[in-house]
Amino acid sequence: MLERYERNIGTITQEENERLKTFQVCVVGCGGLGGHVIENLARLGIGHLTVIDGDVFQASNLNRQILSTEQNLGQSKAEAARERVAQINSQVGVCAINGFLNEFNSRELIRRHHVVVDALDNIPGRLLLEKACEEEGIPLVHGAIAGWYGQVAVVMPGDRLLRILYAGGQETELEAGGPESVAGAETEARASAGAETDAGNPAFTPAAVAALETAEALKVLLGRPQTLRKKLLTADLLNQSYEVVEL
Repeated sequence: MLERYERNIGTITQEENERLKTFQVCVVGCGGLGGHVIENLARLGIGHLTVIDGDVFQASNLNRQILSTEQNLGQSKAEAARERVAQINSQVGVCAINGFLNEFNSRELIRRHHVVVDALDNIPGRLLLEKACEEEGIPLVHGAIAGWYGQVAVVMPGDRLLRILYAGGQETELEAGGPESVAGAETEARASAGAETDAGNPAFTPAAVAALETAEALKVLLGRPQTLRKKLLTADLLNQSYEVVEL
C-alpha cells in the first residue's frame, strides 16, 4: 500500500482501501459543495471521478468555493476540478464535463457510476438527478446548504426521498417533460426548515456538509450499513445542533 493512504487505515481496512481504486463516482456541481467533495474523494483514492458543471468561476465564488482562485476567474469549474485532482492525486482518473445536466443527457452522464453526489443549487435539478439515478439504479448522496444550515441524506433507487422533501411526494413536472436545463453550483439550496435562499453562503457550511456527503458516499461504496438512507441529517452550525430525522 502506498504511504499516502496509510492514514486511511483504521477508519477503513487495507482491503477496503484497495477497493477504492475500483470505484467510479460522479459529482454533479463543482462549486461550494462539489469542490470540497471532489477534493475529499480524490484524497481518499477513489479510482475515477466524473465532475459535471457548465459554470465558470466568478469573484463572488472566492469566499467559499475551494477550487476558485484569483487566477482562475472565468475558467470552467469542471476543468479546474480536473486540474486540482491531477495536482493532489495523479492516480485518480477524471472526466470533466463542461456542461449542465438536463433531461436529455442526465442518464447517459451518470451511467456506469457506483455513486452519484448531489452538489447542485436548485430543486428542479435535484429532482431530475434523483429521477435519473432511480432509472439507472445508482445510489445518490444528497446535500444542500443555506447560511448556517445544511442537510444530507442517502437516496437509494426507488426511495424518492427528494420528491418527498421538495415536492410533497406529489408528481412533479419532470414526469411531464420538466425543465430542459438546470444549473450546477450550490448557491440557492433550501438546506433546512426555515432557511431562506438569501441566507448567504459562508466558507464553513459547504465544507462541513461536503465532509458529511463524502462520508456517506464512502459508506455506500463500501457497503457499510450505517448510512443515512431514508433519513435526513440536518445541521445547524449556528447553534451546533444536529438531528437525524427518519423519513
